[in-house]
Amino acid sequence: QVQLVESGGGLVQAGGSLRLSCAASGRTFSTYSMGWFRQAPAKEREFVAGIHWSGRSIDYADSVKGRFTISRDNAKNTVYLQMDSLKPEDTAVYYCAAKRGYVVLEFRRGYDYWGQGTQVTVSS
Repeated sequence: QVQLVESGGGLVQAGGSLRLSCAASGRTFSTYSMGWFRQAPAKEREFVAGIHWSGRSIDYADSVKGRFTISRDNAKNTVYLQMDSLKPEDTAVYYCAAKRGYVVLEFRRGYDYWGQGTQVTVSS
């Protein structure tokens, strides 16, 4: 069982930056592939970024490529999402997800564990 807790959300102006963190419980974090998803009001939850357990494979949604960066610190059991050049359309609740071992990073249903989400609001 893994518990995920996101933090770092908030209100920011367009063009600004935020860094989200997702802290995981347990001692086997390094064996988990991690993903970030987001859900805007009245929309489906969508893939944002993911990183395999090895750290060697990373993927991003086209809408955030070049602006967002995912990284992980296994010593701290934490995965990060650095969000730069934020746009109003990035406004959503951002969720962290985990899957032990391999997962198709953008496949929402492949993940076993989810955090409670953190709100990101980008004003124009």
